[in-house]
Amino acid sequence: MNNARSAILARLRATPQGMLPALPEWRTDVPSAERLDRFCTLLEASHAEVVTSASQRWPALLAERLKARGNTGAIGPVLYAPGTAHGRQLAEAWADQPDFPLVAYDRPVEELKETLVHGVGAAVTGTMGGIAETGSLILWPTRDEPRLMSLLPPLHIALVDAGALYGTLTEAMIACDWAAGMPTNALLISGPSKTADIEQTLAYGVHGPKELMVIVLDP
Repeated sequence: MNNARSAILARLRATPQGMLPALPEWRTDVPSAERLDRFCTLLEASHAEVVTSASQRWPALLAERLKARGNTGAIGPVLYAPGTAHGRQLAEAWADQPDFPLVAYDRPVEELKETLVHGVGAAVTGTMGGIAETGSLILWPTRDEPRLMSLLPPLHIALVDAGALYGTLTEAMIACDWAAGMPTNALLISGPSKTADIEQTLAYGVHGPKELMVIVLDP
């Protein structure tokens, strides 16, 4: 083994371990509360903000959480999908809400390109569900809610139904019948976009959203 390789391996082995919380070996036959707890714990360990809300109240809760960040002007407009049920719910609830103007994803991407890159500070999307074993969201992009909504804005706000948390990826694939047809991109998201490619210095928001807020809908 040459000296350069030895030095690299030594640095990797010296990297502090235990960034993720110690969790018991995962089993799928656990109560739903334990499944939800593991899902939230792993997401928070990956620097996601996780909150729980009643299904009818999440737009109000979201406005409260965004205002609590202080400088509402720094967040800017919020992108949403008017062709989805949660998009319509957000638009109705925020009709008189002055702090965070809504921008509808209702045009071809060529007309929205500048807005997607520079004109919005956050985007709200739904999910197909979540995976408790890994603390991952399952995104299933559609024409109404395309992949770019969870890729370009600095803050990604994802809604996940507490009743759609699966124990493992395999369980989700079987339960949702993925074999019947998949979109161009089926996404698993376990935290904000991050990389340590340069000098092993962890940086957020390099290849995607810098922040991830997950709202667990628990009726």
